[in-house]
Amino acid sequence: VQLEESGGGVVQAGGSLRLSCAASGRADSIHTTGWFRQTPGQTRETSEIVSYITWNGATSYGDFVGGRFTISRDIAKNTLYLQMTRLKPEDTAVYYCYADPKGAGGRSWGQGTQVTVSS
Repeated sequence: VQLEESGGGVVQAGGSLRLSCAASGRADSIHTTGWFRQTPGQTRETSEIVSYITWNGATSYGDFVGGRFTISRDIAKNTLYLQMTRLKPEDTAVYYCYADPKGAGGRSWGQGTQVTVSS
């Protein structure tokens, strides 16, 4: 599965952004897909989970989200979204989309999209 994020940018504190992650290839083989974010000094392995959604629609969010973000997907378009509202400067990070397969195989990652929240 190939993943391509878009939608990052610079926004003022309190603003909103919507990230998108378009999947191509074996998109029907995805079990769980979601978002991590990586701040300077973190590696991908130590980055924190933002949110994920499973093949049957179950969702989960990091504790820091506090009801500000919503994960969703358009199955017909093979696209994952992350609607972020009430953004804070501490949300500044590179946001990575990922996908885990239903069967064997490793995790796929997108290239990342930068989100910068100014105070």
